Amino acid sequence: MTNDIRRVDAPTLDRLKEALGNRSLVFIGMMGAGKTTLGRRVAARLDLPFVDLDQEIEKAAALSVTEIFARHGEAHFRDGERKVIARLLRDGPQVLATGGGAFMNAETRAAIAEAGLSVWIEADPAVLFQRIRHKPTRPLLQNPDPEGVLRRLVAERYPVYALADVTVKSREASKDVMTEEILATLAAHLDVASPAGATP
Repeated sequence: MTNDIRRVDAPTLDRLKEALGNRSLVFIGMMGAGKTTLGRRVAARLDLPFVDLDQEIEKAAALSVTEIFARHGEAHFRDGERKVIARLLRDGPQVLATGGGAFMNAETRAAIAEAGLSVWIEADPAVLFQRIRHKPTRPLLQNPDPEGVLRRLVAERYPVYALADVTVKSREASKDVMTEEILATLAAHLDVASPAGATP
């Protein structure tokens, strides 16, 4: 595990925020990729609000995601997800962690492109399965072959996730290392990195 932390310096963070303007940073990727954990840390480093899309959907529906799937089905959930994310994108700048299927909706992708910057946390399927196999809160994996379902979802979703503005590969590193890597990638993408790059 690599844990050498090179922190993005304060002037770069300031320029990154300025370059974002009113846009949101929208974290996309599969369940278990670390969108919420890393999104929360990136938000803290940038002094921006953090919002979890699933929590906002649960608030709006007064039901858990699992209950929405069970009672109303996936199509109903996806429609609500699309509406909630469209509303949230009007409240930038912020860091927004989305559910695994949100970016698959063309209307949502267009809304993110207009009002945000998409960040794909890419992770290998085997790593994802190790992280999420014992979690009962993943309705799409409540299936006799959860690993098969996960691999099918990866095959469907990764070509679409690849349309994101920025991609950061999830790896065996500390959360702090990954957070700084995301910030450095964003700074490079927005062309605001300090000449020295980062501070150890």
